[in-house]
Amino acid sequence: MMTLEAGAMLVAGTELNDSNFKRSVILLCEHGEPGSFGLVLNRPLELKLADVTQGADIFFDAPVFLGGPVQPNTLHVLHTKPLDNLGESSEVVPGVYWGSDFEKVRDALNQKKVSPSEFRFFLGYAGWGAGQLAGEVAEAAWILAQGLKEFVFDFPPEKLWSAVLRRMGGDYAILANTPEDLRLN
Repeated sequence: MMTLEAGAMLVAGTELNDSNFKRSVILLCEHGEPGSFGLVLNRPLELKLADVTQGADIFFDAPVFLGGPVQPNTLHVLHTKPLDNLGESSEVVPGVYWGSDFEKVRDALNQKKVSPSEFRFFLGYAGWGAGQLAGEVAEAAWILAQGLKEFVFDFPPEKLWSAVLRRMGGDYAILANTPEDLRLN
């Protein structure tokens, strides 16, 4: 049984119809008494990193995801590099790090010291106040799943919700096949 902590994934329950979170998968990066912070993994935007970093001299095309509805003008990054030269970051799940100094990341990417495929960039984030997320989990708005590097970097966003539920097995695997519109069932 997963516990509500950094590194857990929040999988939207079928009853969660908020347009920001319907069928979303969130990697929880921080969870504690003051609140929780996570990034939606399966909401790609029609933007590239160069589109949101004017004047930053970006020489690669990295997709940008909507990390959540809170502060959509802030840029966040998940990556696979525990390198000190990328700035301070914390390991959220094995092999997945959150946070870095953007200028250092940009320079490392432009100098081809790292690959764009090792990074995911997000505008905004999902946030909850003290006790709010625990209440939503108790109401079954969210299903807790184990966070895994492969879910962050390897699955097409449109298949992630179903893939996480299938991996959980049992009734969750059955739930993975639920159509968005139950009238189509």
